[in-house]
Amino acid sequence: MSEIFGIVDTEIIEKLADIINRKELSELTIADGDKTITLKGRKCLPPPPQMPFMGVPAAQSAPVPAEENLSASEAEAAGEISGKLVKSPIVGTFYAAPSPDKPPFVRVGDEVKKGDVIMIIESMKLMNEIQSDYDGIVDRILVSDGQAVEFDQPIMVIK
Repeated sequence: MSEIFGIVDTEIIEKLADIINRKELSELTIADGDKTITLKGRKCLPPPPQMPFMGVPAAQSAPVPAEENLSASEAEAAGEISGKLVKSPIVGTFYAAPSPDKPPFVRVGDEVKKGDVIMIIESMKLMNEIQSDYDGIVDRILVSDGQAVEFDQPIMVIK
């Protein structure tokens, strides 16, 4: 595993991609302690959208009013979180939209269905489309576009 999480070896990544294709897997996740890499096959999702190089700040989508953009700890401290929490499945960078010039996947007040793409989390230069596990209405978005997120960090509240 250390070869994957140390220096990314393209040969190993290619071998893992071949396994995904041969076995027709939709996803392959490998964990080593607190580090995780997830590779997704083509069968379940279209190719990820092009995102800007991380050294250049991404253009932010329409500003979200302050009360809708609370940090998770502020919202929990205020006792305002009621509903289903959508948490980050991986460590990475949160993107609300498929690219800087596109509208966000969801906004506060939007209705979502289970399986709808609601965000992208970039991890290790891979764009991971995150799907909703719930049907409902987006009540809050707890992080801002381009913000680093931790594993299991609350990202959204769906009621």
